[in-house]
Amino acid sequence: MRMAWLTSVLVLLAGSSSAQETPIPVDQEPHHKVVMKNDFVIAMHVTLAPDERTLYHTHGHDRAAVELSNSSITQQTLGEAEGPAHPTKPGDLSVTTTPANGYSHRVHNVGSGTFEVFDVEFLQRPETPSDDIAGPVAAENPSARAYHWRLAPGEKTLQHTHHRPYLIVAAAPMKLKMTAPDGQSQTNEIKAGDFHWVDVKVTHTLTNDGTIPGEIVEFELK
Repeated sequence: MRMAWLTSVLVLLAGSSSAQETPIPVDQEPHHKVVMKNDFVIAMHVTLAPDERTLYHTHGHDRAAVELSNSSITQQTLGEAEGPAHPTKPGDLSVTTTPANGYSHRVHNVGSGTFEVFDVEFLQRPETPSDDIAGPVAAENPSARAYHWRLAPGEKTLQHTHHRPYLIVAAAPMKLKMTAPDGQSQTNEIKAGDFHWVDVKVTHTLTNDGTIPGEIVEFELK
């Protein structure tokens, strides 16, 4: 009787462990807070306390990420051993191509501080990418190009045009001034993790109108 009970407990525990390792869609993972979703992108702000892990989750589309914090993380692909730790710092950028069957993993914050990252998935991959490029390309995948602007106080970008919808993400605080060709401008105090979606053609110059270095990333659809 005792052996039968023990066997039942082991079977139950094995089933529970298996269920925990079944990946879920990324937008259902509790640490991935969805902050915007439309027909083109889904944007998520991810936060992990020290020693906290995400659940196994699946990325189903090409994606990009902007780090927002100083920490250290490991990544573990489903079915593989946990990888080595690597440090993160605000402004670190990754742009990856997701395979057709998706990519499933989990993330472990092994640092002493909170880990934060702004994660973007591009929901549409064009058959024929646009040739229009707004500026120096920091990274790209089949779905989008990333323009990474690091601006010292008073520094500005060259005037550039976005022909395609794009998402602008702040990697560091900045007093950001946007100026149109006719001289009209708008200035906003932005903080790390702030974002703005633009789905019309835009020509502008970006200026750091503050007193500390700033950093932003523009993800433009192809």
